Amino acid sequence: MKLEPGPPPTDTSPASPQVRKPKVATLIAEHMTVEGGIVGEGELHIDGVVRGDIRVGRLTIGDSGHVEGSVVAESIEIRGRMVGAVTSKQVRLHGSAYVDGDITHEQLAMEIGAFFQGRSLKFQRQPGQPAASPSPSVSQPSSSMPPPSPAPSPSMASQPGSGASTPPPGATKDGLSPGAPKPLN
Repeated sequence: MKLEPGPPPTDTSPASPQVRKPKVATLIAEHMTVEGGIVGEGELHIDGVVRGDIRVGRLTIGDSGHVEGSVVAESIEIRGRMVGAVTSKQVRLHGSAYVDGDITHEQLAMEIGAFFQGRSLKFQRQPGQPAASPSPSVSQPSSSMPPPSPAPSPSMASQPGSGASTPPPGATKDGLSPGAPKPLN
């Protein structure tokens, strides 16, 4: 019979680093109303009413939940009612969700039956910018066409070499084709 060494003993002295306990979600229960802002790093589940801005790590608005204010979180799931701006990397609107406000996101998922009135703004990362601090911008449909060129400004027309005052090929300095009648002044 051969004995294998077991795991090393754990140090339980006060100087040893503490084992992190799993964070329990904070619950705002049905029939509860909170007036004012909520800020935290953990998870928040709302089945009641919150009137104020919320900034948490993860947010779930339950079927009976109602939020009036802006919301910022890493991840948001909405089953209830949200009136205000939503900013999150991941947003999921369940079939029972009602959202009236703009949603700024990296990922947005909507189930059939969800109501959303507002703008969907997708985070746009600049080259070399970390994922943790994206800057929001309006989502644009992808297109193979280049953006339209701006119209020349009056200041461009007076600059030599700008092309704005150069007559087309075959035209004279006054912009008319050879042999064309000159306009009366």
